[in-house]
Amino acid sequence: MRNTGIFTRCLILLLCGSVHGLAYAQSAAGNMIDGYPDRPIRLVVPVAPGGSSDGVARVIAQKLTEQWKQQVVVDNRAGAAAIIGTNIVAKADPDGYTLVLVSLRHSVNPSLLKLPFDSVRDFAPVTMTAAVGNVLVVNPKSPITSVKDLIALAKQKPGELNFASSGIGGAPHLTGEFFALKTGIKLTHIAYKGGGPAVADVVGGNVTMSFASMTSALPFIRSSRLRPLAVSSKTRSLQLPEVPTMAEAGVADVFVLDWQGVLSPRGTPKPIVDKLSGAIRGVLKDPDSVKRLSAMGLDVIASTPDEFGKAIAADVKRWAEVVKTANIKAE
Repeated sequence: MRNTGIFTRCLILLLCGSVHGLAYAQSAAGNMIDGYPDRPIRLVVPVAPGGSSDGVARVIAQKLTEQWKQQVVVDNRAGAAAIIGTNIVAKADPDGYTLVLVSLRHSVNPSLLKLPFDSVRDFAPVTMTAAVGNVLVVNPKSPITSVKDLIALAKQKPGELNFASSGIGGAPHLTGEFFALKTGIKLTHIAYKGGGPAVADVVGGNVTMSFASMTSALPFIRSSRLRPLAVSSKTRSLQLPEVPTMAEAGVADVFVLDWQGVLSPRGTPKPIVDKLSGAIRGVLKDPDSVKRLSAMGLDVIASTPDEFGKAIAADVKRWAEVVKTANIKAE
């Protein structure tokens, strides 16, 4: 009986300790959320200014700064196919104060390049923010006025026509490689450090064409400094309703959408990830944000962290197969 009493008292003490520990953990989590953020947040964009990723990042940064009264600083760190900027965040403290806004390239890079990080395991997904289609553009002075013209000229001059992209493994690069594969032509790829510089060289007449991000190309199309030939989306763009899809232009199966999304370093506490995700998704669904992003040619997605994580993992597998089939090589 005495041993039973001792056992009962021990069990009660153990249960009380567990309850106290749980309450403490919940309190600590609550304090973590309530106190975050208490200093500026760095949002790394691993490409040059002017592209769709940069556009999304600046909308998010402005809105979160207004909401949290803490500066969210956009830090463009272009280079090495977005690896330089992304690696900064992979190696950063997992405290929610250093984030990265990646794109489709993030899921393609593992199949093309040796990376200093794992695209899936070394990050905590926050939210897939938006997606944007690509548009095939040429200089308005070019004799190429249609996709049919382009294919015919490329067959006459194999490898002489070149296309600019935002870098190896990005959506403009992949779209161009797909296009060449499906049409049986040979194009020369020229990689730039971002969509802005790539499009600028098409505008300047230094490059034949670009399968550019809608965000990068739209301002130049609207000012008649670029001629659009086709879009890579399955349906016509609301921003360019007069421009045919690749399928309508006679090239089937060339369908690529460039997504963007926010990641934090692996090990970032879930309460912080959830707070970030909720706040950013709220920003993305704000009518003013939707209007601004739509004007860039972007469609808002605003996924949960779990949805984004599954999408990245699936995309890594998908693009590994595509890169192998299309024989896409890092330059």
